[in-house]
Amino acid sequence: MNSNDLSLFNINDSHVPLAEKMRPDKIEDFVGQENAVGKDSLLRKMIIYSNLSSFILWGPPGVGKTTLAKIISNTANVYWKSLSAVLAGIKEVKKIMEEAENNLKITGKKTILFIDEIHRFNKAQQDAFLPYVEHGTIILIGATTENPSFSIIAPLLSRMRVIVLKQLTDREILYLIEKAIIFLSNTENSDIEISKENKTRIVKIASGDARRGYGILEMAVWIAKQKNEKKIVITKEIIERVLQGRLPSYDKSGDYHYDYISALHKSMRNSDVDASIYYAVKMLESGEDPLYIIRRVIQFSSEDVGMADSNALLISIAARDTILALGMPEARLSILQAIVYNALAPKSNSLLEAYHLARDDIKNNPDIPVPLQIRNAPTKLMKHENYGKGYQYAHNNEIPITPMQCLPDILKDKKYYKPKEFGFEKKLKERLEKINKIKKNI
Repeated sequence: MNSNDLSLFNINDSHVPLAEKMRPDKIEDFVGQENAVGKDSLLRKMIIYSNLSSFILWGPPGVGKTTLAKIISNTANVYWKSLSAVLAGIKEVKKIMEEAENNLKITGKKTILFIDEIHRFNKAQQDAFLPYVEHGTIILIGATTENPSFSIIAPLLSRMRVIVLKQLTDREILYLIEKAIIFLSNTENSDIEISKENKTRIVKIASGDARRGYGILEMAVWIAKQKNEKKIVITKEIIERVLQGRLPSYDKSGDYHYDYISALHKSMRNSDVDASIYYAVKMLESGEDPLYIIRRVIQFSSEDVGMADSNALLISIAARDTILALGMPEARLSILQAIVYNALAPKSNSLLEAYHLARDDIKNNPDIPVPLQIRNAPTKLMKHENYGKGYQYAHNNEIPITPMQCLPDILKDKKYYKPKEFGFEKKLKERLEKINKIKKNI
């Protein structure tokens, strides 16, 4: 492997972050991801026997995607190239493809191309890989935090395996932190003193992200060293100082964006008010657009609460108006007010079901004419054609209800709205039953 192919892995620089310095070189030293790289896993066998095919490493930040790529680069008997999709363009991609083709013709050796954050490549850039992956000129390894089903074009994805990596456990993060403490103690030529409680604090804040854990530890050691060069003591106060201004791990355009809004919606649907508050605050504190959140709450008010409590929609819209009037952070409690109200409101999806039933009938019978009796007749010709003939004016009756048929004949007895036994909709159900009874007796 040429030195210029080490751009993602070069650790000779003294300013390289701790996370880079702690990357293992061998699969035996890799921590976590037992399902993906365990003893009998396909990927582990592919690495050990150098029998690689194209695949995607999909998982959250700091779980070992780039580390696995580094291990493969150290063991595979192939040419190795690496790119970051953030920095590279189609020109760089095509150049590597040409080199790979020439290398295969001259030496018979394939080229592995590792692309970090492959989801950032657009469709045209991803299309460029297709013929080379299909013909076996390159082995493509992509790393992504985004769901490949949405971020990788289907023709390319069909030619690659997807290997799912998960958040590291607290136990695994603790092991890595303790290993890093030993490494830093040797580097700094000084023992690092940190309590079990503060190690646990770093582990919890890392939230399964090894890179984040390393970053917190490294900065904490640096701060502690400024206070006392002879003795490095990491206290709770130092850790809190490191964390000042740090936002939770959240990408407003990535999977977390959709995962958390989904979690909020489903928590409200399940009437779990505490989970609803947690996910809403997580998004707000992570910098999510408050109008995006409240739009989803407004949707929820109609889709999941509906007529069981029609005030839910009013309160949700009022929260949106408060955001527009006050801005953030002043409107944050109004958002929570709407979320709590919706979470605790009686639930009914009768409106959603009614919409789907009506939509299906419209798809199956797209051009059913409106019954003549309820058509408007503003001209003589329309009256001559019996528009409006037989129309019954409800207010002419003591109880303003008539037995007049309003649905087309083919849908005469259809029932779309089926109120449930919850909240105000229970009363609506009783009212509907009374209306139907009155119609039958007229």
